[in-house]
Amino acid sequence: MRTELKDINPKSYEGTIVFMYGDAAAERTLPLSKREVELVKSRREEGKKDFVVAFDRLPYKLYFVSFDSERLAAEVQETLRRQAMELLKQMERDGIVTAALCAEGTLPEEVAALVEGLTLADYSFDRFRTKDCYHLEQLYIDSVFFTEDELAAQQRLWGRVFWCREWVNLPVADLNAEKFADELQAVAQDLEGVKCTVMDKRKIESLRMGGLLAVNRGSVDEPRFVVLEYNGLNSRGAARPGEDKPIVLVGKGVMYDTGGLNIKPGDYMQEMKSDMAGAATMASVLFAAADNGLPVHLVALLPLTDNRPGFNAYAADDILTMYDGTTVEVTNTDAEGRLILADAIAYGVKNYNPRVIIDAATLTGAAVRAISTFGIAAMQSNAEREMDLLKIVGNEVYERLVEFPMWKEYDEM
Repeated sequence: MRTELKDINPKSYEGTIVFMYGDAAAERTLPLSKREVELVKSRREEGKKDFVVAFDRLPYKLYFVSFDSERLAAEVQETLRRQAMELLKQMERDGIVTAALCAEGTLPEEVAALVEGLTLADYSFDRFRTKDCYHLEQLYIDSVFFTEDELAAQQRLWGRVFWCREWVNLPVADLNAEKFADELQAVAQDLEGVKCTVMDKRKIESLRMGGLLAVNRGSVDEPRFVVLEYNGLNSRGAARPGEDKPIVLVGKGVMYDTGGLNIKPGDYMQEMKSDMAGAATMASVLFAAADNGLPVHLVALLPLTDNRPGFNAYAADDILTMYDGTTVEVTNTDAEGRLILADAIAYGVKNYNPRVIIDAATLTGAAVRAISTFGIAAMQSNAEREMDLLKIVGNEVYERLVEFPMWKEYDEM
């Protein structure tokens, strides 16, 4: 979907319009007939302020997006993102491929939330489809809400979200560890200030990363260990004391997880191509920071392999020696994620003296059973300030964190 700024007068624009409305004080300027205004007012007075209604403007449409602007800002914006998904479904049914977006009594961040919702909802995994999928091709946005630079920064961010989703959706036959490492290296080459180092199996062996090597033993595909670095502090001159220490991002990159010799039941094997979502996420975070020139120093450490029960696969009761010399006894080969992450974390500690380490992983279904899909299960050690900041930002963008263990009674469990 292409987004572009344009001066839009909703009362004279010839084309399909999406009109946002969140403030009853602006009723006099609505591009509606008297009867349509009465319909909208009656629905809002009934307490149902969040709705989308379509009015015919033959040969075009007017989609009226009503929302309650008096709630907390984060809740308003999340509601608009979700309304955007419903709006897109309705536009698909109507065959709309081009629309203009304007608003009345609406904040720029509320408009941005709707545009973000439309953009992300318009993503679909089309690469292998034999029939064309619906997409909203062009969205014009009233230029009173953003500058060109502001819109471009958002577009770059959404582009990284799209690529992250694409990597997660690709099957392992098309994206194994070697191919993923090659793609990451190609992206890094196109970004100013990003350095990419790809380590092959021989290098990983020389580093004695016992966890990553063990998980890879059952696979015909070699492992990779990818190090991405972006230092946006260089553009600002000297950093404050301690600020030059990087934030290290570690992402679980199990390209496909069968469970190893502790093989998963059939139902649990589905979607295991997405067990590398942590690595895709952390790479995308670093690339997004570089895209927008953020003043941060980031290092992403991505251990990549699949976990299969073939060849000389590692087994329960094996004892492994990790990168930092720690010995680990394997009790279940479906606990492969923590093995490859331990090697990567130890590498980050030794080589980068990080300010903080943030790890992302599809580590266990127990997290989903505990809190469903409404948030992110999170834990911290010696990082209370950083966790508090992540919680605050998470609440603002509705990517909310639930910190475990909740109370000391849960420590052992």
